[in-house]
Amino acid sequence: MTSTSRPPGRAWIITPGLHQHRFVSAQRSGAGVAVVDIEDSVALPDKQTARTASEAFFALTDPPCTLGIRINSLTTVEGLKDLIALAAYTARADLVVVPKVESPRDVELAAAALDADGCTPDIWALIESPRAFETLPAIMHAPRLGGVVFGSADYAASVRCGLDWDALHYARSALVNAATAANIPAIDAPTWQLDDLDALRRDAERAKNLGFTGKGCVHPRHVQVINEVFAPTSEEIARARTIVTAADASGGAVTAVDGQMCGTPFFKAARAIIADADRMS
Repeated sequence: MTSTSRPPGRAWIITPGLHQHRFVSAQRSGAGVAVVDIEDSVALPDKQTARTASEAFFALTDPPCTLGIRINSLTTVEGLKDLIALAAYTARADLVVVPKVESPRDVELAAAALDADGCTPDIWALIESPRAFETLPAIMHAPRLGGVVFGSADYAASVRCGLDWDALHYARSALVNAATAANIPAIDAPTWQLDDLDALRRDAERAKNLGFTGKGCVHPRHVQVINEVFAPTSEEIARARTIVTAADASGGAVTAVDGQMCGTPFFKAARAIIADADRMS
């Protein structure tokens, strides 16, 4: 198994490592990535139990999505225990989310501990502290970094700001900009209102417009909304094809499409939409 077995998905569902009865429903929820969590959702006395139980999350034959695990911070003893346990799992994770990342060293340490013959899991950094934002350029260029995830709850708690979109707009924008500069994907934080699907849709649309490639969630009923929002619409695909056709006809020169001037940036964006649609079809 290698980190290139599946592309990252639009919806990322997170399920607690102690709740084995939820494992299959998370994996079959329609999310592109299912992550079992042994960090924030597990109290300290239960860490070892969750660590042991989570191995079963990866035992599913031919899983329908990418399977990952969120470990504890590598600045803690529990995080180091997690690496030792994961390295001994019979069935290995496709993807490992490292929380509280503030240095590329966290990514390097996880890769060094977990890479083995036939197994190079994607290492994703959870960016969730003001200090992490101060060192983003260095983190983004860690050689084994597969992508980044925004940790809104921890970031807001550190800054002592709200969890609403306006309060976290700067952090989201900074993360997307840094990820794009490093040519890696960025996944937005979950929407914490479990029963407000309208709020989820608004948040997902804002995240997509800002440049995130997907969004986390903590309940299966959020998956469909996220997938719908982040998938190119039929109208977007049709317009993208029209723009690409116009670009080809103009030889790549500036042209007009339905009264709008289009040049190289528009051609690039249109081709990206078509590639995304083709990849996920």
